[in-house]
Amino acid sequence: MMSDPFIHHPELRDKITDPSLSFFRDFNAADAFSQQPGLSWVVDMLRTFDQREACRKVTLAEKRNDHLWVFAYGSLMWDPAFDFRQVRRGKIEGFSRRFILKDIYGARGTIDQPGAMAALDTGPGCHGLIFQIDREKLETETEILWRREMAFPCYIPTFVTVTSGGENFEALTFVADHKAGSMHPDLTHDEQVQFLATGKGFLGTSKEYLENIVSHFTALGILDESCVTLLRDVEAFNRSSEAA
Repeated sequence: MMSDPFIHHPELRDKITDPSLSFFRDFNAADAFSQQPGLSWVVDMLRTFDQREACRKVTLAEKRNDHLWVFAYGSLMWDPAFDFRQVRRGKIEGFSRRFILKDIYGARGTIDQPGAMAALDTGPGCHGLIFQIDREKLETETEILWRREMAFPCYIPTFVTVTSGGENFEALTFVADHKAGSMHPDLTHDEQVQFLATGKGFLGTSKEYLENIVSHFTALGILDESCVTLLRDVEAFNRSSEAA
């Protein structure tokens, strides 16, 4: 264990939830959705434990002898839930953060008021964070990760090359699965703005999700113009709605 996981980025020390205190540490999607009024129908859409475990074992089959890097581009950036040895700023090429995950399932949006969240899709590049999981804790911590990120059939676990501090790292990340019913790569900018402005569920609002991404990049001195533009347009949408 490194003495200080934030040695590379002390500015993130107060911006990342302590894994031991994270809501997602013991998160079980089936329990979470079944306990929410009107959301029991979502449970039938979730992957089973056996399906998740089979995917996890295949994905990590050749990675069990080393520390594992995980590239985060959305909520994992501020609340990874898994224990990590260190965190670094990083960028990958060939992918972009796109708000094409339409949430009607109750987490940050509903059928009546859909929300939107980020997915990793093809594009010119994507900034984010990489977290390193100790190889001695790989089983426990990646099970937590899979229980959260692979609860729904939304993502494809993929290894990518991340550039950080002039070095290249191989990292696991979760890429948009266009075959999934929740992925809508054809969402227009106006639809994304509306969903981000009005979507809310038991995990919070879609707007808070976007604000957290922008806040992290501000702390790191990164200008992500697409996220800044989206947040600006979301705030304008809300002002216009309040004035109407």
